[in-house]
Amino acid sequence: MITSRTKLTRLPKRGFHDPETIYPILDQGLVCHVSYVLHGQPFTIPIAYCRIDATIYIHGSVGSHFFRELAKGVDVCVSVTMIDALVLARSAFHHSVNYRSVVAFGKTQVVEDEDERWLVLERITEHLVPGRWADVRQPNASELKKTMVIAIPINEASAKVRTGGVNDDPEDADLPYWAGVVPLSTTYHTPIPDPDLREGIEVPGYLSWE
Repeated sequence: MITSRTKLTRLPKRGFHDPETIYPILDQGLVCHVSYVLHGQPFTIPIAYCRIDATIYIHGSVGSHFFRELAKGVDVCVSVTMIDALVLARSAFHHSVNYRSVVAFGKTQVVEDEDERWLVLERITEHLVPGRWADVRQPNASELKKTMVIAIPINEASAKVRTGGVNDDPEDADLPYWAGVVPLSTTYHTPIPDPDLREGIEVPGYLSWE
C-alpha cells in the first residue's frame, strides 16, 4: 500500500510497494539501519537483523540505551541497501549507482514470548551464516536474560531499484571518456581460524564458498 511516507516523488518509476520486491531485498541484506528520534535528536544505529513474514527483528543487550528506548514502543524507520554496480558516465552529472533499497516504517515491540525469542535468535544467526545455529553452543538462561529482542512490524514500506547502464546526454556520446558499469558484490573469503581452535576441527562445509 502506498502512503504519504512511502510514495516516491523523485523517479517514481523506480519505486515498488509489493512484498515480492521488498522481502528479497530484506532477506539478502546483512545489516539494517534503524533510525529514531529522541528528544528532538535523530539517531541511526546499524545492526544485524532478520525478517519473519512481515516483521523485522533485531536483538541486543538489555543494558543498551538504544534498546531501552526501543522497548518503550517508538516509531522507527528501517533501511536496507544493496549496491550492485557503479555507473560511470561521460559527464560527472550522470554518474550513478545501481542499487536495491528498502525503507520501512513501524513501531517497536519487545518480544516476551520465549518460543518467539528463541526463533528470532536462531533466524538472525542463520540469516548471517546459514547452517551456523546447529553448529554452536546455543544461548543459556543467563545469556537469554541479558538479551532483548525487538520486533518491528512492517506497517509501511517501499523499495527503490536502479538497474541498467549509462544515461548520458546525447550530445556527450562522442566525448573521449570511458563510460560503463562496474559491478559490485559482497564476496566471502577464506575463513581464518581462531588461534586457540582445538586441533582437528575443520572448517565447516557451510563456510565453503569456493
